[in-house]
Amino acid sequence: MELSSGTVSPQERIGASNAQPYAESMALFRRAAQVIPCGIYGHQSPAATLPGASPYYAARAEGCRYWDVDGREYLDFICGYGPIVLGYRHPEVEEVAERQRRDGDTFNHPTARMVELAERLVSLVDFASWAVFGKNGSDVTSWAVRVARESTRRKKILRLSGGYHGIDPWCNHSPAGIIEEDRAHVHTFHWNDLEGFAQLMRRHAGKVACVIVTPYHHPAFGDSILPARGFLKAIEQKCRDEGVVLILDDIRAGFRLHLGGSHRVFGFSPDIICFSKALGNGHPISAALGRKELRVPASRVFLTGSFWNSAVPMAASLKVLDILERDDVPAKLQRSGQRLREGLERLGTEFGKDILGSGPAAVPFYRFNDESNFRQWQRFCAYAMEGEGGVGAFFHPHHNWFLSAAHTDADIDQALEIARVAMQRTLEETI
Repeated sequence: MELSSGTVSPQERIGASNAQPYAESMALFRRAAQVIPCGIYGHQSPAATLPGASPYYAARAEGCRYWDVDGREYLDFICGYGPIVLGYRHPEVEEVAERQRRDGDTFNHPTARMVELAERLVSLVDFASWAVFGKNGSDVTSWAVRVARESTRRKKILRLSGGYHGIDPWCNHSPAGIIEEDRAHVHTFHWNDLEGFAQLMRRHAGKVACVIVTPYHHPAFGDSILPARGFLKAIEQKCRDEGVVLILDDIRAGFRLHLGGSHRVFGFSPDIICFSKALGNGHPISAALGRKELRVPASRVFLTGSFWNSAVPMAASLKVLDILERDDVPAKLQRSGQRLREGLERLGTEFGKDILGSGPAAVPFYRFNDESNFRQWQRFCAYAMEGEGGVGAFFHPHHNWFLSAAHTDADIDQALEIARVAMQRTLEETI
C-alpha cells in the first residue's frame, strides 16, 4: 500500500476544536526535545500517529479509558500497544502486585514467583517443558534465535518480509547503527508464499538455524493477513524434516486469541514460543517457552538482566493468567471485537465509505478500503480522538488496534457513536 506523503502536520491540527487542544502535551514535548533524542522515540513517537492532532503524554487510566496531560478522556483501543488485556489498573492484579511490592521486588535472587509462573505457563502451552523470562519482546525473540543457533550449530535465520520481531540488528528495519555483518545470515520470504520459503530452504540447505514467524501477518501501515490453509503447518513440517528450529513470535497476539498460544488457533506447533505484552497486563515481563529437546542448548545461552527476575511483574502475571482462564477472556475479546467490527462496517455502509477490517477481531487493523494512502483515515482517527461530549476514541491510524476485557458493550457502542460523528466530519471536509 502506498503511504501518504506524511502524517498530519501540527499546523493542520486536524479535528482541533480550540486553538491549542494539546497545549500541555506540546509544552512537555518542547521540554523533552531539549533532553531526549527525538523527544519521544520509537513506536510512541508523535510521527507514528498524528503529530499535533493526537495526545503525546498520558496522565492516568482506568479500565478501558485513559486521560492525557491536558485532561482529555479517551476510550482506548490501543491498550498501551497491547499490554493492557484486562483493563488499566485491574483491581485483582494490582492487589496482588502491591502485596508482592510490600515484600520486595528486585533482590539478589529470584523469588518463588519465578518458579510458580514457569510452572503455570508450561501447564498452559501444549508443547512446552520449560520457560525463561525477560522484560520486552525483543529480549526473548533474540534469545530464542541464539538458542536455535546453539542447538543446530548453524547461522541462517529465515524471517518474514515486513514482519516485526524487535529492535535488535537481525530484525530491526532501521539501517541506523547497523552494519552488513549484522544481517549477513538473515533472509526473508513473503507471507503465504510457500514456494518462496521452499526456495530459501533449498538455497541454504543445511545452514538454517531457525525460521521465525508470527501467527498471522500484522505489519504496521498495512492490512493484517491470516495464514493460507496449510501455510504454517507446511513450514512446521519442513523445519522438522530439516532439523530447523521453528520459533513463534506471539508477542502481539499471545493470550488474546488462545490461552495456550496462538498456534492453537492456526493449527501448527512451534519449538519455541515468545510472549510479552498481555502477559503482565502492563507490568513489564516477557517469556520464552520451549520443547524439552531444546532445554540443554537453552541452558547454555546466557540470559540475564538486573530486573528480569523482579517479583512484582511475575506475581501480577500469575493473577493475569488466572483471570484470563477464569473469565474466558479470549472469547470475550472476540465478541467485543466482532461487535466493534460489525458496527464500523455498518457505519461505513451508512455513509457510503467502506471500512475494511482485517486480522482477528480481538487484534484488528482498520482503514478505508478505497484509499491508496491514509490521509482520510488519518482525519477520521483525529476526529475520533477529539470526540464528542468531552470523550474521544483513541483509534490508531497506522497500527493494529487491541481489545481488552474492560471494553463493555456500552463502551463499544459509545465508541461507535463517536466514530459516527468523526465519519460525518471527515466526509463533510472532503466534499
